[in-house]
Amino acid sequence: MTTFHPMKNLTTRLRGHALIAVSIPFISGCFGVAAVGVGAGALLLGDRRASESYVTDEGIELRANNRLGENYGSKEHINVTSYNRMVLLTGEASSPEVKASVEKLISGVPNVKSISNELAIAGPSSLGGRSNDTYLTSKVKARFVDAKQFSAHHVKVVTEAGVVFLLGLVTQTEADAAADIARTTGGVQKVVRVFEIISPEQARAIDGQTKQSTNQSNTTDQR
Repeated sequence: MTTFHPMKNLTTRLRGHALIAVSIPFISGCFGVAAVGVGAGALLLGDRRASESYVTDEGIELRANNRLGENYGSKEHINVTSYNRMVLLTGEASSPEVKASVEKLISGVPNVKSISNELAIAGPSSLGGRSNDTYLTSKVKARFVDAKQFSAHHVKVVTEAGVVFLLGLVTQTEADAAADIARTTGGVQKVVRVFEIISPEQARAIDGQTKQSTNQSNTTDQR
């Protein structure tokens, strides 16, 4: 989740993410180093999105936040999350007109496939409320890991005002399990699914390609 702010040097940041993406086959053999020194690269290792999709999503968020900063400054609290070019808008808009205007603004960002506008019509949330949302996100993710029903890397969690939004390329079974775990997590007020459902066959194919790529990288690293 990215809260909007004026963008600084978009080209440089995108090049950095692209470099991380193409470097993954070379660093996956030393995962510990990647996890500490190149956090984004480590996350990609367990992500079902293609590396180019990951970089595209980063670009969408950066451009969207830049547009929001230019048009609203700090007047509105709006969060932009892009997953596989599907954009989720969360936070608060001061009026229905602003909510509609924000959606129209973000729809013009290159590569956006669809938008889920979940902005609430309200004043900006408090710092305490945002801290609680961060805590709930961590809590839900930890329960995903403990449950061991699916890979926690496959589900992205965004929390706003106690409402948990779930994104990812998942099977129906994985989606149901993730939603049930999130729903039964203490403090969660509501769960909203923003998943892109894929078949079990598609999931196995994607996971198999990721595993094969990782194994090949490990073999290369050991030579």
